[in-house]
Amino acid sequence: MTILAGIGWHVVGAAFAASFYAPIGKVKEWSWETTWAVAGIFSWILLPISVSFMILPDFHNFYAGFSAHLLLKVALFGAMWGVGNVSYGLTMRHLGISLGVGVAIGVTLMVGTLMPPLLNGQGAMLFTTKSGLYTMAGVLVALMGVAIVSYAGHQKEMQQRGELQEFNLKLGLLLAGLCGVFSSGMSFAINAARPMESAALHLGVNPLYAALPSYVIIMGGGALVNLSYCFIRLAALKRISLRGDLSQAGGTLLINGALAATGGIMWYLQFFFYAWGAANIPQRLFYVNWMLHMSIYVLCAGLVGLALKEWKGVRRRTILILLIGMLVIIAAANLVGLGMAL
Repeated sequence: MTILAGIGWHVVGAAFAASFYAPIGKVKEWSWETTWAVAGIFSWILLPISVSFMILPDFHNFYAGFSAHLLLKVALFGAMWGVGNVSYGLTMRHLGISLGVGVAIGVTLMVGTLMPPLLNGQGAMLFTTKSGLYTMAGVLVALMGVAIVSYAGHQKEMQQRGELQEFNLKLGLLLAGLCGVFSSGMSFAINAARPMESAALHLGVNPLYAALPSYVIIMGGGALVNLSYCFIRLAALKRISLRGDLSQAGGTLLINGALAATGGIMWYLQFFFYAWGAANIPQRLFYVNWMLHMSIYVLCAGLVGLALKEWKGVRRRTILILLIGMLVIIAAANLVGLGMAL
């Protein structure tokens, strides 16, 4: 296990996170709720269960061996993350995609990185050890990078489409803050599920895969919130319905289903490789995984946007600001890497 490999796998996971919406965005003639539900069934239910079933010696007895208290805590943190997902769309409506993502990611990066060691009584190490100080510096630099990239993204939106019709800075920032806090529930859930990871290791599961069984519970909690929201919306809005979306012509149904499923699979793969990255990071520094994932996610989102020519026609100065922000995020990851090497 090497720190460099850990950062590398976090890059792979973040790349999937940054691009998972590309196939979902190509779905036509389906409501967003149906598309999100189909993608979610793959990412939050089918894949976590299937992967865990393959790697665990005894799937049922593994989960039966944990207390209801632990399983409920992990599931509730997963549900907390699910609430963050639901509020994500409202954030985008009032701040725009780039600015909304930047603020929400900045909040969840900070909360999700710093709260687990504080809750575990390890907060002092963040300020009294060289590794901790490097991590704190990395978090601050990463937040600066996220802010710079977000500013560039906001300028891009203004230059390409003009003022966002429903732009509301105060309401948008409030929603982005709430989205960021609730989305950090994934970090809390992964931290709370560490006994499950230890149990998987005890059974002889490869360290790269040991965290994956906990995703069944974590993502199950998130699925409950997300799917409930989608089905309630489908039932409440008479103009759209699940039955109507799924009754389309066979070709359209097949293409839309494949695109939604692909997006869902890519979403799951971000945390599949997150587990691989975390397995290569020293356990005493487990809290840096979330910072690496979220900051590299913003970096990869910028690169994906450039590759897909989303910045076509944008002023060179704005693209230069984007590139500067990316370099700052890379610097942040290097700071954390240096701290882990001490």
